[in-house]
Amino acid sequence: MKQYLIDTFEYNDYANKLALAKMRELPGQDECIRFFSHLINSMNKWLSRINQTPGHTKLDWWLPVYELEELEAKWNECLKRWLGFIESKGEEELCQEVDWFNPDFPDRYDKALVATATGTDSGANFAAVINDIALQLNYHSIHHRAQIQYLIRQQGIEPDFVDYIGTKYRKLS
Repeated sequence: MKQYLIDTFEYNDYANKLALAKMRELPGQDECIRFFSHLINSMNKWLSRINQTPGHTKLDWWLPVYELEELEAKWNECLKRWLGFIESKGEEELCQEVDWFNPDFPDRYDKALVATATGTDSGANFAAVINDIALQLNYHSIHHRAQIQYLIRQQGIEPDFVDYIGTKYRKLS
């Protein structure tokens, strides 16, 4: 699983950088920048949760929104941290469950339902396996990259082919 996670992060790096290159050509970049910043923020927030970094509960999913010129460097930084984290762990460690407190949990849900399910309406504790968190980040990237690709196409630019299989298949003679 460890190598699969590394390969998946590397594929997302490749595909996201293709999308980022197209974003630079757009007359209207704001929404694409917001989605790309969100991918970076999500990766940073999840790794901070796993590592229990002080202040991790205050990190935002959508803020900051970076400048277009900052995106590649910010992306490279968070990707490097994630790859380093994964490479530093053994297979068994990647299968361990981590827990975190989510103070803003009820803001996205009906507070009465949350209170019934968790016994509180002011945040909740959660747990997940590190492998699953890493996979979620990569699937999440695919989701938002598709939104970015749609916005690129809406502005009259053909997005690059970023299907995973396109990085794996070969033509037979």
